[in-house]
Amino acid sequence: MYEHYFQCPYCWEEISMLLDPSVSQTYVEDCEVCCNPITISVVFENGELQSFSAENLGQ
Repeated sequence: MYEHYFQCPYCWEEISMLLDPSVSQTYVEDCEVCCNPITISVVFENGELQSFSAENLGQ
């Protein structure tokens, strides 16, 4: 697993998330601080994180 830190696009709190380097995916997860839905997009290539984005669900 890969631990990644990012800021919530709603409340700007820093959040840590465990990512599975064996799969690239896009999904929705609620912020652990403010509970708003965040669209998470993760791209791994050869086990290396290539791209990560956390956007508010309306974007």
